[in-house]
Amino acid sequence: MTRLWALLCVVAALAFMASPLLAPGFNGFEPSQFPVSLEDPPVQPAGYAFAIWGLIYIWLVAGTGFGLLRRSDDVDWMPMRPPLFVSLAVGTVWLPVAQLSPVLATALIWIMLASALLALWRTGDTDRWLQQGPVAVYAGWLTAAACVALGVLVGGYGWLPPTPAALLSLALCMVLSVTMQYRLHRAPEYGMTVIWALVGVVVANWQPFNAAVTLLALVGMIAILGVRATDTE
Repeated sequence: MTRLWALLCVVAALAFMASPLLAPGFNGFEPSQFPVSLEDPPVQPAGYAFAIWGLIYIWLVAGTGFGLLRRSDDVDWMPMRPPLFVSLAVGTVWLPVAQLSPVLATALIWIMLASALLALWRTGDTDRWLQQGPVAVYAGWLTAAACVALGVLVGGYGWLPPTPAALLSLALCMVLSVTMQYRLHRAPEYGMTVIWALVGVVVANWQPFNAAVTLLALVGMIAILGVRATDTE
């Protein structure tokens, strides 16, 4: 079973990397998909921030590939593989689903996040840069992305105005990321990836300047860095 899970993770990582081919030209939810048209949701990071997906895809394939070739029977790798497979398998269909239904896509990305966080929690102590590293970056970006999707959904359906919707989702992102980083006591790549996303939010809200969203994003960055600075383990 350990070898089977190792193989399944490689297949899922490769399929996940190829998933953009299923939805060419996808650049996020379209304003026309919502009752309330939002051209530039304040919760959404600047476009350059999404370039991190290239790193995530390559690192996940490299990590799972190494795990299959060199650590297929390693008990230290086994616990994280089932939840990682679930997250990647769901992620394979996320892009085409997002083109059809933002509501369903938001539900799916929270499933991806929950299983990725469980995988990160279960990562072992060996082969840090190929076992823990890619999962940490993946889970960190999903933490931000799931909260962004929720913020866009709340604003797009008119449940809250755009700025309060952004503040709600950013507050949730801060609580999740700080709690996870504090409880994990390792994997700084997780927190740094969330900070990468928050910097993107600040850049996106610089012109025109949205003081409330920018301030909360900065507070989130400081909180994550504060947790890392006080971590002695």
